[in-house]
Amino acid sequence: MLKITLKDGAVREVAEGTTLLDFVKSVSNSLAKKVLVGKVDGEVKDLMTPLTQDARVEFLTFEDADGRWALRHTASHVLAQALKRLYKDQNVQLAIGPAIDNGFYYDIDMDKQLSESDLADIEKEMKKIVKENLKLERKEVSRADALKLFEEKGESYKVQLINDLPEDALITLYTQGEFTDLCAGPHVVSTGKVKALKLMSIAGAYWRGDEHNKMLQRIYGTAFEKQADLDDYLHMLEEAKKRDHRKLGKQLDLFSLHEEGPGFPFFHPNGMIIRNELINYWREVHRRYGYQEIKTPMILNRQLWETSGHWAHYKDNMYFTQIDGEDYAVKPMNCPGGMLVYKTQQRSYRDLPLRLGELGLVHRHEKSGELHGLFRVRNFTQDDAHLFVTPEQAEQEIQHTIDLFDEVYSTFGLSYVAELSTRPDDSMGSDEEWEAATNGLRKALEHRGLKYIVNEGDGAFYGPKIDFHLKDSIGRTWQCGTIQYDMQMPEKFDLTYVGEDGEKHRPIMLHRVVYGSIERFIGILIENYAGAFPVWFAPVQVRILPITDKHADYAKKLYDQMFALGLRVEVDNRNEKVGYKIRESQVKKTPYTLVVGDQEVENGQVNVRKYGEKDSTSMSVEDFIAYVQEKIKSRAQEY
Repeated sequence: MLKITLKDGAVREVAEGTTLLDFVKSVSNSLAKKVLVGKVDGEVKDLMTPLTQDARVEFLTFEDADGRWALRHTASHVLAQALKRLYKDQNVQLAIGPAIDNGFYYDIDMDKQLSESDLADIEKEMKKIVKENLKLERKEVSRADALKLFEEKGESYKVQLINDLPEDALITLYTQGEFTDLCAGPHVVSTGKVKALKLMSIAGAYWRGDEHNKMLQRIYGTAFEKQADLDDYLHMLEEAKKRDHRKLGKQLDLFSLHEEGPGFPFFHPNGMIIRNELINYWREVHRRYGYQEIKTPMILNRQLWETSGHWAHYKDNMYFTQIDGEDYAVKPMNCPGGMLVYKTQQRSYRDLPLRLGELGLVHRHEKSGELHGLFRVRNFTQDDAHLFVTPEQAEQEIQHTIDLFDEVYSTFGLSYVAELSTRPDDSMGSDEEWEAATNGLRKALEHRGLKYIVNEGDGAFYGPKIDFHLKDSIGRTWQCGTIQYDMQMPEKFDLTYVGEDGEKHRPIMLHRVVYGSIERFIGILIENYAGAFPVWFAPVQVRILPITDKHADYAKKLYDQMFALGLRVEVDNRNEKVGYKIRESQVKKTPYTLVVGDQEVENGQVNVRKYGEKDSTSMSVEDFIAYVQEKIKSRAQEY
């Protein structure tokens, strides 16, 4: 009998050769209905995989990333099978069809040029295959047998893929009904598991991503376990289109992007108001949490970047110049400059923790095809901080940092999920250092009782990190904040502090950002609020609409009073009907629109219409100003 350890630590005994599917049925019938794949000693496997030795086993559902991945990977095979059935006379050749974030795709080469109108027919055939509930059967064959099979099928792209594998390699095939594909897996047990699917679009894609190769047709789709979940996802996509920060950025005159500087955003006056309010808030919070602000140069010499390790590990993403015949780099990160500030004087244990914050403009070379509005740019301001601590202070300082994160994110109504990222392949430092650093972050999360996901191999080259993925108002997640544990740079820059024993010791450095990138955070906020910002950082907080010219003097008096109190206020004096001006104020998503006519002039009042509401309310000028000031002071989410 084999001893199988479950995720909760329970140990079960099973006969050798028992499949994961039979095993999960013995554990729980209800769980067996939901499980899509299993994880055996950390490796994701099909449920038909037999257990052959003692192992740790975890069962994965659609709630798990690997479970979703397997179901959507199977959906890509269903797509390929449907294409083969529908277009038998169109010489359909299959390239690759992986699962991706939020869905799947398949690259194909065929005589017919598909259009969006063809997707409905393909989707209909896919649903037939799902209804057939075909079992997916895994088989390993020799490289020679695999080549023979796909050569006979005329699948030239599959033949290329097989030829790239070692001659002694065993090739994995998956068969469902009459359809067989080259694939490493894993997959769900049958096509019937793909209960809800939708084809999204068609695009072009070069074979193997090389522009010198043939352009293939790529069909994108998505799949879920339940139709309700698919419907929610499609609704979210529709909402996302309405909230696209590039569209709203233009509509609200916040920022622009130009061919003269691809990836280098231009902020307009309205955008600068949002930006400056975020910076003012950042400074206020950091002052309360014991930070000191610094500023370091944008260009520093090659020797510095060699010392930091960026020259070796990050060079492809950097910009360079020469000064006096020597190599310099435009900084992609603020960290090395922070090292030099620390070294300007001898530090004592009494000085630690030392919290140095910087709003540093950095430049990183991103490929032109990856640029996307404010989300992926080539220059951005990182709200960086570098915390220098003793080993004993590290966990407490991480907790202190998470307290700050909690306060900032709750101010914007954002919740988060934490993710612990561990050592990548391209890393610096010893195994012992990485283990100590990773354990330090893990302990801080666990002692806080914070649930987290482990993201293996996604740490920075100098240390592990905790990433904070924010959830917005329509359910999307965005990676923003991070805390990185670094024992490498203090070593490389020979940073020391004098301990209680009078001896020199090496500090630990924690890198952290809250917004991540101010530009990207603004893009996230635009989409989170759909451009209808809370009043405290709305570009225009109050818009005054006189009904006729005879009410203009009263409108001007209100403007002067509010402007003097620091409110961001505008008067719309145009010779237009008031209904038109109200609608336009709503389009501009102004928090408070004030209509003033005879009654308001006579009674010293304003007629207040909040953004998104049809009804209006009459208030005294003094009451309205006090109301708005309180909303601004409290940084309220609602109007």
